[in-house]
Amino acid sequence: MSNYSVQTSLLHNEYAVDKSSNGVSVPIQHASTFHQNDIHEFGAYDYARSGNPTREALEHTIAELEGGTHGFAFASGMAAVSTSLMLLSKGDHLLITEDVYGGTFRFVTHVLSRFGIEHTFVDMTKLDEVNAAFQENTKAVFMETPSNPLLKVTDIEAVTKLAKENNCLTYIDNTFLTPLIQQPFSYGIDIIIHSATKFLAGHSDVVAGLVVVQDEALAQQIGFLQNSCGAILGPQDCWLVMRGMKTLHARLRQSVESAHRLATYLEEHPLIKKVYYPGLSSNAYYQTQQKQAKNGGAVLSFELQNEEAVERFVQQLKLPVFAVSLGAVESILSYPRNMSHGSMPDDECDRRGITKGLLRLSVGLEDVQELQADFEEALAATNEQKAVL
Repeated sequence: MSNYSVQTSLLHNEYAVDKSSNGVSVPIQHASTFHQNDIHEFGAYDYARSGNPTREALEHTIAELEGGTHGFAFASGMAAVSTSLMLLSKGDHLLITEDVYGGTFRFVTHVLSRFGIEHTFVDMTKLDEVNAAFQENTKAVFMETPSNPLLKVTDIEAVTKLAKENNCLTYIDNTFLTPLIQQPFSYGIDIIIHSATKFLAGHSDVVAGLVVVQDEALAQQIGFLQNSCGAILGPQDCWLVMRGMKTLHARLRQSVESAHRLATYLEEHPLIKKVYYPGLSSNAYYQTQQKQAKNGGAVLSFELQNEEAVERFVQQLKLPVFAVSLGAVESILSYPRNMSHGSMPDDECDRRGITKGLLRLSVGLEDVQELQADFEEALAATNEQKAVL
């Protein structure tokens, strides 16, 4: 980034003013192909799958924000995950976070496995288990921290050290925290992945994925895969992500403050069995989170008694949207068992602790007092209904 703070650089950067028109917004270039003046030497752009000025602006911006050298924009977070994992080959073995996002679980178990790429799910918070899981053919380690939906925190530096000792690539899904809260390159990570649909874009109006690297050879390989597979992000969507990122600092600041307050409230509520939020000092991962991130983020999970209690509670709640996804201006409440992890079999959910009483909350920009009051009323109504039953 520039010599400015991140907060200022989100607004005042290389793309703050269009050089051709002085417009204060990145131009949206819809051209699918570009005229060439010579049969031997082409210009910077030839075909939009291979490169587009609007996409390039987003890719440069996320690379600078993460402290990387090359960024790549994809049609979705899963396009970013799947394309970058195509660095693996038949016979390779992947270590991956146990309670990873359901879409990543599905891709690894149902797609990569078809191509002879092996995998082992491991609790990345237990270094001895991680160390024991390496095999002779292990080529990569995929971390998600905090994990989805249990918010388990991996010691990035420690796991990366083990990976390097075993000559493995390291991936991290940084969606939950964004580069404003967590900077994975500082701890030796090779490849950073984002579902930019979430906090980066932040308005529930675009689906996008981003990948960032520092190494030139890796950049060449992922660029080749991006062009070969073609799951690129269109220029209009690139512009939407860039517009959303301008307010990222302000949005995150309020959402994180509200998330901490709600987590504290829920932890003390008698109807809540457990709260999962690494920003609470009572959380088992608090110290690790403090070491490698600025705060606990804006996502938390909490557990009610059972599925029936969840159903009653959701019916009473008014403010949060009940939906898949997270990281938006509106608070979003999700039921992981049937939503983010709907593709994970019941026994796998049970083994990971993704219970039928678990809810995940992405805290938005509503007045936190009104959010808390909404939760209070819904929990009280849930308890009353239980008494009647």
